[in-house]
Amino acid sequence: MKQIIEAIGISNFLIYILVINIVGFAYMGIDKWKAKHNAWRIPEDTLFAITALGGGIGTIAGMYTFRHKTKKAKFTIGLPAILILEIILLVYVLIIK
Repeated sequence: MKQIIEAIGISNFLIYILVINIVGFAYMGIDKWKAKHNAWRIPEDTLFAITALGGGIGTIAGMYTFRHKTKKAKFTIGLPAILILEIILLVYVLIIK
């Protein structure tokens, strides 16, 4: 992972993290709107994939901002767990290793 970050550059990595978190936040808001209007929904797997790709802060912020999926343990436990694991992995790769 450290080689990937060095290859793309720290500024590009930070831009990616910012964008994926904005996407995660937006997807939670869009899915909430769709739920209220009985429209086609964003699959839960997509929301988890965005989180796993680095958008954990955005999806969690969107979940609580829009009060969406907050009664599902799969989300209230799962999303923070993914985020914590990613932070631990990042700290390990960039600092400890």
